This record gives sequence, C-alpha cells and structure tokens, in this order.
Amino acid sequence: MQLISLSEHSTPLTEEQADQLNRLVQSLSPQQVTWVSGFLAGINWAGQGVPQAQTAQAPQTGGQPRLTILYGSQTGNGETIARQIYDKAIARGFSASVKDMGDYKKNQLKNEQNLLLVVSTHGEGDPPDNAEELHAFLLSKKAPELKNLRYSVLALGDTSYENFCQTGQDFDKGLEALGAQRVYARGDCDVDYEETAEAWIEGALEGFAEFLQAPQGAVAGVAVQQAAAPGAKIASLYTKKNPFPAAVLENLVLNGRGSAKETRHVELSLEGSGLVFEPGDSLGVMPSNSPEFVAELIDTLKLYGNETVATFEGEMSLTNALSHAYEIAILTRPFLVRYAARSQSEKLLKLLDDGNKKALTAYIHGRDIIDLALQFPIESISADEFTGMLRKLPPRLYSIASSQQANPDEAHLTIAAVRYEAHGRPRKGVASSHCAERLAEGDTIPVYVDSNKNFKLPADGQAPVIMVGPGTGVAPFRAFIEERETLGAGGKNWLFFGDQHFTTDFLYQIDWQRWLKDKVLTRMDVAFSRDTDQKVYVQHRMLERSRDIYAWLQEGAYFYVCGDADRMAHDVHAALIDIVAREGGGLSARMAADYVKGLQRDKRYQRDVY
Repeated sequence: MQLISLSEHSTPLTEEQADQLNRLVQSLSPQQVTWVSGFLAGINWAGQGVPQAQTAQAPQTGGQPRLTILYGSQTGNGETIARQIYDKAIARGFSASVKDMGDYKKNQLKNEQNLLLVVSTHGEGDPPDNAEELHAFLLSKKAPELKNLRYSVLALGDTSYENFCQTGQDFDKGLEALGAQRVYARGDCDVDYEETAEAWIEGALEGFAEFLQAPQGAVAGVAVQQAAAPGAKIASLYTKKNPFPAAVLENLVLNGRGSAKETRHVELSLEGSGLVFEPGDSLGVMPSNSPEFVAELIDTLKLYGNETVATFEGEMSLTNALSHAYEIAILTRPFLVRYAARSQSEKLLKLLDDGNKKALTAYIHGRDIIDLALQFPIESISADEFTGMLRKLPPRLYSIASSQQANPDEAHLTIAAVRYEAHGRPRKGVASSHCAERLAEGDTIPVYVDSNKNFKLPADGQAPVIMVGPGTGVAPFRAFIEERETLGAGGKNWLFFGDQHFTTDFLYQIDWQRWLKDKVLTRMDVAFSRDTDQKVYVQHRMLERSRDIYAWLQEGAYFYVCGDADRMAHDVHAALIDIVAREGGGLSARMAADYVKGLQRDKRYQRDVY
C-alpha cells in the first residue's frame, strides 16, 4: 500500500489528498489505527493542510457507538489533553474522534451519544475563542434536549482567579440541564493540571467502557506505538516535568533612561536540549521566589527555615521548599479555605461565604500570604502544616520572541519586571523579578517549550499578516518577522505597536527599522500613550487605518493580537468589528461581528492574550 510521503511533504495537502488519507484511515483496523496514531504523533502537522477534525478519527466498526472528544483551548493545553484521551481510547479499542470546538457544527450536538469535553477558562471566567459559539449555543434557548447523550467534562483553570474553571462548569451544568447523563464527575484542573487530568482520563474512559465496548479482537490497554519515521521530529527529553537548565546568553534592559518601566530582553541557550518550537509558542520558565520574601514569610510565621518538610519532590528544608517548590506570592481560594479552617477566624470564614465573592476578590487583590498571616495569625503552626496548604509553584509562560530558524539553539524572551506597592508593602512579580534581579549571564534557569497551536503563522507564506502587539505583546511578532524573513515568505507584514513613550519605550526599535528598510516589514503604526495630551492606543491607530485594514482582510490577511486580556484585547476586538462595519458597505454591527467570528473560525483571527 503506497501512502503519501508525510515526512517529506513540504506543501499543504490538497482537499483530494486529505480525503484520500482520511478514507485510508477509515479502512484500517483498530490495531492499525493505534500504530498510525503513534506515527502521526511524531509529525509536525502545522501547515500540512489536513483539517484537524479529520486527522484524528478512528474507524467506526459494526455500528459501534463513537466517542466524540471536543476541546476548547486558548493556548493548546486543552488540545494536548484531548489528543491524549484519543490515544488512550484507541488503545482500548474504542471508536473515537477528536474535534476542535471552533470547527464543530453545533447542530451536530443533538446527534451525539458519547461525549468527552475538555475546555479551559480564559480571563475572568470567559470561554476560549474557539469555544465561544458552542458555549453560547449550549446556554441559549436554541439548545436541543440531549436525553440520549452521555458525557463528562474536564475543566482547566487557575485557582488564583475568582471564576475558577467557570467555562467547564457552564458546559457541565448546561449539558445536565438539557437532559444529558453525566457518566463521570467533572474534573477541575489548576495550573498544575497533569495528575488531575490523567486521573480523570482513566476514570472517564472506564465510565464509558460499558457503552463503548472494544470490538472483538481488540486489546484493551495497548500502548500507542511510536514509529521513527524518516524526517519526523523526535521529542525532546526535556518537558514541563523535566525542564532544561538553559544558560543565559544575554540579559539587558530594552527601555531607555528615564522610563517608568523595566523591560528585559533575555537570550537563553537551548543547545543540547533537543527542544523545538515555532513562532507563536511560549517558553515555560520555572522561577524561584525572592529570598527576601521567603525570609520575611518564615519570620512572620514564627518559624526558623531549617525545619524539614515533605514535598512532592522529597524532603527538604522549609527555606528551600518555599524558595523553589511552592506558590507563596499569590492568594488562592483553596489555600484560603485551608488556612481559615486552621485559624478558625470568624472574619476570614465569613469572607469565604459564597455570598461574599466580591468582597473576597477585593481582599485578594494586591495581597499575598504575608498579609494574610499578619492579619489572621495562627499560633504554633508547624512547617509541615503550612506547606501542606500550598500549591506547587507553577511555571510562567513567556511568548518566544525569536525564530528558531533564524537563531538555532536559542530562545529570546521579552519580560516586563513587575514591581508595585499595595497595602503598605512593596510587591514583585515572581518570575519577572527573578529574571530581572537574579539572572546574570552564565546563570541557568529551568525551561521547557509550551506549544500554542492556536497562534501560528499561516502555512501560505504569501498570505498578508496584520499584528497588534503593545508592550511585551510584541514579542511573538518579532519571532513572526524573523521567521518570514529567514524563510523568504513573500506575504505583506503590518505591525501595530504601542507603549508609553517613543524615546524610552520603543521596544526593538532598531529591529523594526531595519525590517522596514529591507521591506520585510511592509507597514508599522505606533501609539505612544503618554506623549500626547490625549492618550492614544493601538485600537485608535487601527481605526485611523480602517480602510486599509479592511482591504488587507479582503485580500486574505491573517489578524493577530497579543497582550493584555483585560482591556487591550477587548478594545482591539471592538475596533475590528467597528472597522468591518464601517468599511464593509454598510454592514450592521451584528453582521460585522459575524464577519469577525468567521475570521476566527477560519483561523485568520488568532489571539494570545493574558
């Protein structure tokens, strides 16, 4: 049997070729699919032109019910988990398919029988971009009865946010309200999600086992075979669980003298790591807490620091544990619940009542564990008791500001040092202060690559690209331009950049000027908010260039946004809808919003916001 040469295929597959490949997959036995899925796992599908909903489907045999796996993901973690579920389901002999919520036809929901749903919560309780339509549909009056549907939900979130796993809870409750039968309890994952996700996957698949019996002859629990195909990328030994100690090549301040900001350009060596990334991916950085903060916390708790505590990494001193193992700078609700139970403070317990969510959010804002320990002290708390209340110190993700094609064995980061004062005490960002104050050339810091499949350059190098990245949000677009220059992509590139002052905060100014001169960067518009009496931001520059932006979109341009999710991303989104309504020949606001949603569905409008 002659297959299309996947490992050497350098141009997107045609629809005919994609259909041919999918018909071939449909003809395979479950065991053959297991092997093929392992083979495909070693291939970078970005830009191969195969629709994701088609590349991961197992054949349905003998009328066997199919397990549908849907994912809604902003950064790619949800998709990664969904594909892990798929691999495990196929290994059990189940018939399964995995689909992006953004590509899923919502009317198909009424025909589903068995559904596993993985979805993250973005910002303050919002669904990720590719889950917005299905989320709205499920909670609307248009949603059908789903009495024949069996389901389970895995929710991804961050306990430092008030609406932890809100989107997953919405889907879970919405499906139940429509009559669907919950087969396995919802799993709620914090930022350190791996163990919770693995346990949920096993439990959910076991729960569906009676409805999705493996066909005769299938072997349950067969591991997915990894095929070493010629030209396929080999996974690095270094991962989130086993990060690579990257050496610092350069660490310099990008801002000019007199700036109110400190933005760092950090270059790290990945030589010997085997780590591979693409523009749009992030680097996970494993920081350590400030030694001064750790010492102050230990003193506040009336402990010594040399006490031995048991951690997930084994026994170590309290000082070492608080420095490297645990989150201590951010208050989370789970920690507060544990602390309140130990302290028995009536005031703190009342603050945690469900009716006091706004008051709790206001209290958490700008405070850390030292503030809590000072206001609600616990007498004679032991080191082990205290660390038992804490969550792991999570990595911080930074958009990679360089192309691996242009800078092999390196990854560049753009990091704004976070410093402020609140409630009478100075505060610092955990990772940003580590990089700004305690990371010199020659030092090492543990890192890993966090792939973001939802923020990628178009496969077609001739496609125009519009990028909106104020402040450190410009980082991935430096990688975009480096990549397109190195590969000789002929598509037009337009950048909108904003910051406070032209003279001190024009990040990577020399790079942009060179690319403009060399015509790699076609256009650039800037907005420096503090240089004029009236503040001007990137969305204002967009509106001033509305005719040209719409013309580029009509030519097939891809539109990218990176940066602050709270205000900037919303304002840019509103400006984009306004531009489409204004320039689209009298479109209504609703029609313009539908146009923008169409761009999102077609992956021509992508966001990496935080």
